[in-house]
Amino acid sequence: MLSNNNHILGMNARNQIYLQLNKMSGRKIADSKLLTKKRLTKAGLPTPKLLAVFKNSRELAQFDWLKLQENFVIKPVSGFGGGGIIVVRKRAKLAGEWFLMDNSKVNIGDLRFHALDILSGQYSLHDLPDFVMIEERIKIAKVFRNYAYQGTPDIRVIVYNKVPVMAMLRLPTVQSNGKANLHQGALGVGIDLATGITTYAYSQLAGKFIKNIPDSNRKINGIRLPYWNEILTLAVKTQEAIPSLGYMGVDIVIDKDRGPLVLELNARPGIEIQNANLAPLKKRMERVEGLEVRDAQHGVKIAQTLFAARFADRVMADAGIKMINIHETVKLIVNKQRQEITAKIDTGAWRTSIDRDLATKLGLLENGNIIRTKKVKSSLGYDERPLINLSYYLAGRKIHTIAGVAGRRSLKNQIIIGRRDLQGFLVKP
Repeated sequence: MLSNNNHILGMNARNQIYLQLNKMSGRKIADSKLLTKKRLTKAGLPTPKLLAVFKNSRELAQFDWLKLQENFVIKPVSGFGGGGIIVVRKRAKLAGEWFLMDNSKVNIGDLRFHALDILSGQYSLHDLPDFVMIEERIKIAKVFRNYAYQGTPDIRVIVYNKVPVMAMLRLPTVQSNGKANLHQGALGVGIDLATGITTYAYSQLAGKFIKNIPDSNRKINGIRLPYWNEILTLAVKTQEAIPSLGYMGVDIVIDKDRGPLVLELNARPGIEIQNANLAPLKKRMERVEGLEVRDAQHGVKIAQTLFAARFADRVMADAGIKMINIHETVKLIVNKQRQEITAKIDTGAWRTSIDRDLATKLGLLENGNIIRTKKVKSSLGYDERPLINLSYYLAGRKIHTIAGVAGRRSLKNQIIIGRRDLQGFLVKP
């Protein structure tokens, strides 16, 4: 399990910082599987096929169950944690009877009774009356047949600022009764973002790491997931379709015939994914915060550059991303002349700042170059500091900015570059 440090995303930070990015309109969509399906379908993104919806007991009573296909899934529209979901595997010999995944048999009466429980709100996220939806059952992809027990695995992708920052495979087990929910006993399996290959597995129920499938000698690490780039791209496009969710979990399944499909969204994704990947989530999100991401493909390339170091050089060239170090040589442009000086890259500072003596020497404090003065509180009281126009080259990129002027004579670096000027750069810690 991860040790406690400032880079791990805890529940308080998740709630107080990142969940605040999710507007009520976005949470409303994510909390309703039906609204999610409508929004994603409108955006042209693939989801499991919807077979029926019941909004009240009258619609339920009038429904012809015999017209349903061989297998299907019944679920609450606003359910959570896998509660209330019934997966029908195949028809039985008698009309109006089906087998569930555990080979138990149900009939129309059983299904109606369960649907009434859903309508009453028994499985609802907010303990309110709910709707019932029936979807097609996902046909499990061949790669999972020897790893998942009964149910369908899904892939949880955390998306932040249009970048997939972390992902895990959730494998159903005997303990989870074939459901892909970690708190019920499913395994959380980390995934290398660059390759789609599984790395570690963690059992939340057992509180330990797992190397092999329970009751099997099959290793969990080393599974190469198909459609990997398509899965990550689909996750980012989902956030593009619902921009009011700035921090979200996208659950994707792989259908044998149709490929990746968005199963549902989570506006409050859990933090156990960090254990599955043996990596802190907060640190990853801090690294992509403020980056200008052009589109879904660009977001995927950024993720594969940042979070898989051995692939960085190959992916970075395609993504057009510039890597810089904590200390960089910048070329100041003064009267069409360039002067090199070592600057410190300081993401903790908002504005770039230059030493007063250096600015004076270079003629940057002439009245025509001073925009205004700013009153700044210091240990000695209040100080009037000028703000000036400043142009310089950083890693080959020309930057025009407004810089602060301060006394830095006693400090090692005469200029610091603040995060206002660092859009499009990635800083190596």
